[in-house]
Amino acid sequence: MSDQSERYKAGMAVRRKVLGDAHVDRASAQVDDLDRDFQTFITEGAWGSVWARPHFSARQRSIVTIALLATLGHDEELAMHIRATPNTGATMEDVREALMHVAVYAGVPAANHALKIAKRAFAEIAARPAE
Repeated sequence: MSDQSERYKAGMAVRRKVLGDAHVDRASAQVDDLDRDFQTFITEGAWGSVWARPHFSARQRSIVTIALLATLGHDEELAMHIRATPNTGATMEDVREALMHVAVYAGVPAANHALKIAKRAFAEIAARPAE
């Protein structure tokens, strides 16, 4: 794509830093005519705008994002963002605390379900080969 905006380029850099090159490469390889505009939108809007803002650190954004995804029941995205915690600096303790807030403010069932997803995601992280 030769007409990439500066926000798109910045968003792709943040996306790669947070989610990792392998994930972004896999996702990019699946883009087609149906979702190309959507992928550009989230790369510019979410990654190039919100995630690239200077006020919160990547760790803080990660914690907020995990809590929101857990609250909304977005399981695949939740697992993806938990798997990204080694890249953001968010710890297992951070996720535990975020999910305690989810339990209080969004409900115990949402937090309980998110904890199950978190356990699987952290097990995946632990099983990764050392780099």
